[in-house]
Amino acid sequence: MKRLALIIPIASLALGAFAGQAKPKKPQPKPKTEVACPIMPDHKVSIAKATKEGMFADHKGRRYFFCCAGCKPAFAKNPDKYAKAESIPTPKKKA
Repeated sequence: MKRLALIIPIASLALGAFAGQAKPKKPQPKPKTEVACPIMPDHKVSIAKATKEGMFADHKGRRYFFCCAGCKPAFAKNPDKYAKAESIPTPKKKA
């Protein structure tokens, strides 16, 4: 009888501990900090730096970043040609 008196409280504590545990959250992917230039894909571009310098273009809901001043006009002439390049969603405008 003493064993049963010990087993029941221990079992209820153990079950309570497992029932209260939350499922582990899936790790969130880290936001991109660099992307490849759509015109010269071997050149990596800092998203923050390109944004600050205006070296980007938006096309069909995506934002493309450029490594130099010559790439932006080349993209503007034929954006659909480069639409499969690395990009991010166009940021929403703040109200």
